[in-house]
Amino acid sequence: MPNYKVVLEAAWIVKEAKSVDDAMSVAISEAGKRLNAAKMDYVEVEVGGTFCPFCGEPFDSVFVVAGTGIIGLLLEMKVFNAETKEHAERIARKGIGKALKDVPLKVVDITEAE
Repeated sequence: MPNYKVVLEAAWIVKEAKSVDDAMSVAISEAGKRLNAAKMDYVEVEVGGTFCPFCGEPFDSVFVVAGTGIIGLLLEMKVFNAETKEHAERIARKGIGKALKDVPLKVVDITEAE
């Protein structure tokens, strides 16, 4: 059975953010703590990217207004011995979703791992 790399996008809210950098740091830290508490320290966490609709240039998926930030995080995990891509997606969603309750998740990419 093949192994897969599954990348999920999560919408993370940070209250009382002092700046964009602060919001990104807090989001990564909070997500990492929740994943580590669930013994899922093998999940990679980073800030996602978005493309500007006008100029097409990439920028970090972070938006801060009135001290509240919404950050698009990318969560990457390897799923071993999955039957299909859909099976790998279900495994990743279940594991990460359990650790990050009430956090919206969306599948961004599933590729066969080497």
